Amino acid sequence: MSPTPSAPAPGSSLCAARRSRELAESVGGPAVDVLVVGLGATGAGVALDAAARGLSVVAVDAHDLAFGTSRFSSKLIHGGLRYLASAQLDVAHESAVERGVLMERTAPHLVRAQPFVLPLTPLVSRGQSALAWAGFRAGDTLRLAARTARATLPAPRRLSTVETRHLAPGLRTQGLRGGLLSWDGRLTDDARLVTAIARTAAARGARILTRVRALRLTGTGAHVRDELTGEEGEIRARAVINASGVWAGGLVDGIRIRPSRGTHLVLRSDHLGPLPAGLHVPVPGETNRFVLVLPQGDGRVYVGLTDEPVEGDIPDVPEVPETDIGFLLDVLGSVLDAPVRRDDVVGAFAGLRPLLDTAPADGSGASPRTADISRRHAVLTSPEGVITVVGGKLTTYRRMAEDAVDAAVTARRLTAGPSPTASLPLVGAASPAALGAVRAPRRLVQRYGVEAAAVQELAARDPRLGEPVLPGHPVTAAELLWAVRHEGALDEADVLDRRTRIGLVPADREAAVGAAREVLGEAWAPRG
Repeated sequence: MSPTPSAPAPGSSLCAARRSRELAESVGGPAVDVLVVGLGATGAGVALDAAARGLSVVAVDAHDLAFGTSRFSSKLIHGGLRYLASAQLDVAHESAVERGVLMERTAPHLVRAQPFVLPLTPLVSRGQSALAWAGFRAGDTLRLAARTARATLPAPRRLSTVETRHLAPGLRTQGLRGGLLSWDGRLTDDARLVTAIARTAAARGARILTRVRALRLTGTGAHVRDELTGEEGEIRARAVINASGVWAGGLVDGIRIRPSRGTHLVLRSDHLGPLPAGLHVPVPGETNRFVLVLPQGDGRVYVGLTDEPVEGDIPDVPEVPETDIGFLLDVLGSVLDAPVRRDDVVGAFAGLRPLLDTAPADGSGASPRTADISRRHAVLTSPEGVITVVGGKLTTYRRMAEDAVDAAVTARRLTAGPSPTASLPLVGAASPAALGAVRAPRRLVQRYGVEAAAVQELAARDPRLGEPVLPGHPVTAAELLWAVRHEGALDEADVLDRRTRIGLVPADREAAVGAAREVLGEAWAPRG
């Protein structure tokens, strides 16, 4: 059954009432086939994969959907080019395949082609230019091997100086000798991808429970606490999958994570001028490392990212150190005509990559730089029988989930067939023709897919809902209401920081808090 323009996908709506009902059914209830801990991209993917195979599923997270690393990425769906340079051919091919799956089958409304310009400045030698060009050509070969259509991802090409300046008007002209144009996948919003995965799992019968903290895991379930009420209880399961990312080692002994911090800056678009394309800015002194300039289409530009090891306790939300900000501004300033100043940075965010520590456990031998640690994922089973999936990256979340569920099915002898998720569209997905026919603004279609018409209809019913929640930003109150009624948002942080990304700029967040509270209040409260 296809969703109508005025309704969400059947069975996919997440709201406070559904959470309460399904939490009561889960705690102390009959054992389910699979309990998933963590609702980032991988955990939500595990829930979807298991539910799509006909298994009963409960998925919990101590916070919200996409609370951790999954909302702090570069919003890119990488095709694996960087892994070719380090001879990780299997990781490169897997990334290219998964990029094609997202762009052409499962989430074409959320992932589209993004052009990037690598400006050939005096800091880029001709040898480096030749190496980069060879890499882009190799990346196009990866696209071909992954059977992604040329219409989906255009070919790389060389640019004249005039073409380079047209795509990146803010570049310094002195010594500029053209550029290299390449393409990759780009998400409208990483947190929206996680929301779509979770809602698709819910439509298949999975219970998606946010604000439920797993305190202890065993091979047959978990002791959990409802973070809204403080009540504790047991959820029993035939298989338990730990997909809690950088926090995985805190739940299962023997899992050694080496977190790496990736920092991004948030700038207003007017600081850099019009940007028809993103930028690859070479990091001086390194042959295969770039700072990315990523125009967002909402009046903001992201600049990132760093790759710095994180020691000690793992915070819920990482702080951004001034050293990261200074590094990114310095690299950006190496190619711009007018440098960006510290005062121009209106926001910053950092995510922690859950890299599997490959150094010897006894401390012998030097640990590799986090930038050099493989992005391969691993599926590990503890002596107690808890299955942990760790490593990898956002692009390969679906394959990670498939491998984790395969391990659970085999270990616990669950009755389930192979994963169908490579061809299972996420909530909102449709063909390009169907998406083009949706009667809603293009911006909404790129965030909600075919459900954009339903969001637009909310705004049409009440003029207040059609108004932007703050001047200069496109998000409307209708989108906040949709998040509460259908996307599981429970408080203003869910609405501002994850369902929309208003909160990435603290000043914008402060200005929008009143609108969020009004939506969450009695006047526009969700209807069960």
